Amino acid sequence: MNLQETIDWRYTTKEYNTSKKISDADMTKVKNLLRMSPSSVNLQPWHFIVTETAEGKARIAKGTQGFFSFNEPKVTNASAVVLFCSKIDANDAYYQHIADTQDKDGRFPNEDIKNGFLGAVKAFTGIHKYDLKDLQHWMEKQVYLNIGNFLLGVASLGIDATPMEGIDVKALDEEFGLREKGFTSLVAVSLGYRAESDFNSPDKTPKSRLAESEIFTII
Repeated sequence: MNLQETIDWRYTTKEYNTSKKISDADMTKVKNLLRMSPSSVNLQPWHFIVTETAEGKARIAKGTQGFFSFNEPKVTNASAVVLFCSKIDANDAYYQHIADTQDKDGRFPNEDIKNGFLGAVKAFTGIHKYDLKDLQHWMEKQVYLNIGNFLLGVASLGIDATPMEGIDVKALDEEFGLREKGFTSLVAVSLGYRAESDFNSPDKTPKSRLAESEIFTII
């Protein structure tokens, strides 16, 4: 599929074919999509819980109880599920870790450029931490950039997906001990292949978007 075909093909899958599984080769590509997403100043303020097992999906399904029970089958019937988590805070030690990792990977031709990168990271995170006082929210925005990149990326592999904010983040934080590790859960994304009976597939329910004349200002 070319890009336009991929955009037209993907949709929020409501029902999965439980007999069709994602191959190991494609799961490797799925994980690479998560790692290679862009983020502001390459902060990478995320962690991912990835499962293909019934046991793992059952644990994530603990976040779909009660009010969110409508999402439980999308977790348990999927081939795989990714729980996107965001850092709660960031500090100089983490900034140094990011810089040292990039240095090891050959990103910096000399120490001055590495120090310049560190200065930029501290400047931008400082704006959000001390001036705007929205550092955690800003880091969550970087995770959402990853989610958008991820949804298009898996679609290019012919894999269906269901992004779900309808989860009990407190229950999932407790289940995986996330807050003690400096993270909090944000969104779960189920992966797999659409069932023929899925009412929401574009061949049954055409996509609807606002008109170009309403959303574009061309100058």
